[in-house]
Amino acid sequence: MSVKIVVPEMGESVVDARVRRWLKQTGDVVTVGEPLVELETDKVDVEVSASKSGVLGAIAHAEGADVKIGEVLGTIEEGTGDSKSRGPEVPKSEVPKSEVPKSQGPEVPATPSARREAREKNVPLASVKTDGPRVTRDDVRKDSGTSGTSGTSGPRSVSRERMSRRRATIAKRLVEVQATAAMLTTFNEVDMSAVMALRERQKQTFKDRHGVGLGFSSFFVKATIAALREFPRLNAEISGDEMVLKHYFDIGIAVGAAEGLVVPVLRDADQMSFAGIEQQIRDLAIKAKDNTLALDDLRGGTFTITNGGVFGSLMSTPILNPPQVGILGLHAIKERPIGVNGQVVLRPMMYTALTYDHRIVDGSEAVRFLVKIKELIEDPGVLLIA
Repeated sequence: MSVKIVVPEMGESVVDARVRRWLKQTGDVVTVGEPLVELETDKVDVEVSASKSGVLGAIAHAEGADVKIGEVLGTIEEGTGDSKSRGPEVPKSEVPKSEVPKSQGPEVPATPSARREAREKNVPLASVKTDGPRVTRDDVRKDSGTSGTSGTSGPRSVSRERMSRRRATIAKRLVEVQATAAMLTTFNEVDMSAVMALRERQKQTFKDRHGVGLGFSSFFVKATIAALREFPRLNAEISGDEMVLKHYFDIGIAVGAAEGLVVPVLRDADQMSFAGIEQQIRDLAIKAKDNTLALDDLRGGTFTITNGGVFGSLMSTPILNPPQVGILGLHAIKERPIGVNGQVVLRPMMYTALTYDHRIVDGSEAVRFLVKIKELIEDPGVLLIA
């Protein structure tokens, strides 16, 4: 009796996916729980595993095919791998030569991004060294001696590359939000001296106690939540002609990943300690890097913080992450001359930016929101006793 392999439910906001790679081929023996195929969605990559042991039969959709939730990807047949148990081969016309997967030898525990990198670089996964439980993309890059960028074959040559589901969705949503929201951005600057001094005094004790470094992120998350309590319409969304004010604080932290920006969420961030915030941001960043974020890591969010400063950005205008109506942009810390008590002194300064939806957030609210964050960061002791 055959069993269908179907595209699984992946959350209410995910309705389709793309077949990235078949890990098994028609006629291969499979066991319960063994990954069979990688699917790419606009948020995360998902592995579909075997629900029973047997032999992989028909493959209904080759790599690169777009599929819907519930659609049949293939079948698992009864058998042990002999020629009689093999299902029909995928029609040659459905599998472009460029998409036929290269053999990687015995199955090796690896992240989806590592498998993709190995396939593109033609590196056998079995030969890649790793210090962790699974081979990561960085392990493959180290093994192949590349930084992950590819050149062109000639001085004026061009190449075409199909956008990933995530990149295509990012492009679509960025255009949509600019067409549907009344976005404005206001700026301020923050003297980072006090936070930097506090971190310097406490960083070793903090790391010894909690096993994670004390960064700037936890300070800005705490300051953001305090400001959102004071200006609740920045923690809302628009639904028809109503404002949905949210009385909880799920803070999205934008993280750069190979396939584009992702925004994992710190749920109930107001209930977290500084250490809890730093630990969860670290864990989410690792998962984003390894392309192992789950849909639950990305679902929801009431407000977003993005830090272009880690890439050297001095100032930018962040774009809203719909349906949210506010996003805080952080930037590089640079020494600049400022006036203090009638004297010109050098101080480590950061420009901050708040993009907001003017349909429900007034300009005065946005300005005062940034001022509130400035006050809390410049006097971080208030955050510690709040």
